[in-house]
Amino acid sequence: MKLSLSAGLVGAASFSVFKYAHHEVVFTADNLRAREALITALAERIIPKTDTPGASEAAVSGYIINVLLNCTDQKQQVRFLTGLEDVDVYSRDKFGATFVDCSNDNQDLIITYFEKKTGYTYAILNKIYNKLFGKEFYTKLRELTIEGYCLSQVGATRSLVYDPVPGSYQACIPMKEHQKSWATK
Repeated sequence: MKLSLSAGLVGAASFSVFKYAHHEVVFTADNLRAREALITALAERIIPKTDTPGASEAAVSGYIINVLLNCTDQKQQVRFLTGLEDVDVYSRDKFGATFVDCSNDNQDLIITYFEKKTGYTYAILNKIYNKLFGKEFYTKLRELTIEGYCLSQVGATRSLVYDPVPGSYQACIPMKEHQKSWATK
């Protein structure tokens, strides 16, 4: 019994190490910039154009690339680039085309797949995992997309309410029905 349990644990551990080592990619600025169309398409599915501009109109992909190149550690850079490759591999395997070439419905299915496989049920496990390996690809992509959109001029002025000179400070202001959120705090 102990022997089979030990063999199972060793097998699972070696599979995890193999899986991690197998997906190791070399991160360069050129590798990331070459995938800008994929980043744009992913960001547009996260914040699509509706009655407000989408992520592509807000040039979120440029923001994501800038943050990854200048403000992210190498572990997270490699993890993000590996995630981009995983998206294209999954979309080719599942739909026979790259993510960019898939229909909107198929792109949504791919995004949903990566969203569901992100993270653990318990928050403490997510914290440990993020500390050891960096944030999951989809989590980082979603964070950077939302951050880049809200910080862009298009996002701040056309999707949020922007008041460049807000006037006097009022701690609590009742919001009207269907009022947009404020871009300034």
